[in-house]
Amino acid sequence: RSVNIVALGNERDGFSEDSHQPSLIWSYLGRSALISQIDSSLSASHVGNPVFTEYQACVFGNVRLVVHDCPVWDIFDSDWYTSCRLIAGADIIVIKYSVNDKTSFQELKDSYVPMVKKALNHCSVPVIISAIGARKNGVPCTCPLCTSDRRSCVTTSEGVQLAKELGATYLELHTLNDFYIQKYFGGVLEYFMIQSLNQKSSEKMKKRKKTQKCHRVQPPQLEQPEKMPILKGEASHYNADLHNLLCCCQCADVAFYPEDLSTAVEAHKIILCSVSHLFMLLFGVKSPSNAHDASVVQLAQSLFVVQEGDPFPPAPRGVPSCVLPVRVVVKDSVFCSCLPDILHFIYSGAFQWERLEEDVKKKLKDTEKTEHVLEKVKCILKTPGKLNAVKDCRSHQIKRLYNTSLRLFFNTPVLADVIFKIQGATVPAHRAVLVARCEVMAAMFNGNYLEAKSVLVPVYGVSKDTFLSFLEYLYTDSCCPASILQAMSLLICAEMYQVMRLQHICELYIITQLQSMPSRELASTSLSIVSLLKKAKFHNSDCLSTWLLHFIATNYLIFSQKPEFQELS
Repeated sequence: RSVNIVALGNERDGFSEDSHQPSLIWSYLGRSALISQIDSSLSASHVGNPVFTEYQACVFGNVRLVVHDCPVWDIFDSDWYTSCRLIAGADIIVIKYSVNDKTSFQELKDSYVPMVKKALNHCSVPVIISAIGARKNGVPCTCPLCTSDRRSCVTTSEGVQLAKELGATYLELHTLNDFYIQKYFGGVLEYFMIQSLNQKSSEKMKKRKKTQKCHRVQPPQLEQPEKMPILKGEASHYNADLHNLLCCCQCADVAFYPEDLSTAVEAHKIILCSVSHLFMLLFGVKSPSNAHDASVVQLAQSLFVVQEGDPFPPAPRGVPSCVLPVRVVVKDSVFCSCLPDILHFIYSGAFQWERLEEDVKKKLKDTEKTEHVLEKVKCILKTPGKLNAVKDCRSHQIKRLYNTSLRLFFNTPVLADVIFKIQGATVPAHRAVLVARCEVMAAMFNGNYLEAKSVLVPVYGVSKDTFLSFLEYLYTDSCCPASILQAMSLLICAEMYQVMRLQHICELYIITQLQSMPSRELASTSLSIVSLLKKAKFHNSDCLSTWLLHFIATNYLIFSQKPEFQELS
């Protein structure tokens, strides 16, 4: 017997200096008299940072307790299917936040609560919302670093309203002492644990009785198929793909030069603009009149000079002759000498700040020059009209502020250098992203093919909606099919372009949806499982075809009555 708990959110104030304060979950496990044999481990690392911590313990004597504590909400952005699997396997969900961090609460309410509701998908999983901390109602500090609306507190009514949206139990824990941890939070959590165990025991008894009563025709005996790679936790390589793009410099459309034009550092406008408003101004994505911060405009004018023309001898690979590259002269010689390190920082996801500091210090060997360069980088990454939060922040905080997501440029003509023609419609895209994320497209745009020199590229054998979903995955590293048939179409497209991780995600979606279908729905559905099996075999989806065959055998009586069953050899 076991109970699975998923804890989401960070109970610490974002500006708190006490980074060693024990978490809510760890405090409960360490203090509860019902818990024994505690073990913890960091799990599911994403780009070097642990996404969640897994705790295992015993509760009520012999019941196995498994807790996944996810303090960073980025798991929903970086790996939607890992987060869905966690929530789908949860018996209890705990959502935590600090009452003194209004900005994080608002982000939770606006961005992540809808995702949690979608992942729950009408499941009757109990949810506990824990508002943690004593509200700081004193006179707010007037120094520049404290003028943001973080000083305002999350009210009780806001927390209660959030709980109503999720159908959750709302708790306020003013401090993590024995009373609030053991009696208050622990009492509610243990009540839901007992309810979960009772429900599981009841379901087990029903299955046992049903098995004893039923004497059905035995289906063919097939071995249980092995788990697919995605079920084993296949890691995302989104940031690694973008970093490799910088290293190979395919499809580069901008070159940075010192004032003497002696050397060149190649880059990609689409990547730079996705992380910085300054580069948007520099490359004409935004006009100075639309800039909300005059300092960004001044820095762009003082640091760079843009010159139209061809700075590449010869023309860069993968860029058609009709797309003019851009030459950018860097006026600051010290900044220009560190530009390769700065670009590596940006292309790696713009969150490894400590590593950038070390690289700049090692290169310049001068404290004053180092501070000068790092200050320029902070200004480049600054969001117009907001406090420059890079200063004195740790890497995981910078990651939340400057994620190099390309979602803003998905399916938009801004900076587009290729147009796909599909089913009579056109879809704009960016060669740099396509080459970085898809090896087939990298070969297509950099080889001796017609597509390498053409802006208009026809696409055959796939629908516009499916191709848009495929491009959305390349740009955002996430996808969410609307149905099993759409997932199969996307799987076929992923196999066509050899994007294996997307193929595994579609396989997982199809399997998850079919597993959740009750027998009555399987018997009445118009969806042909045999047709899915044929497509999976034809498009080399061995994991899915093996699972579907086992699924048909497991539900032998249902499928043997369907007309398409005769198509199976």
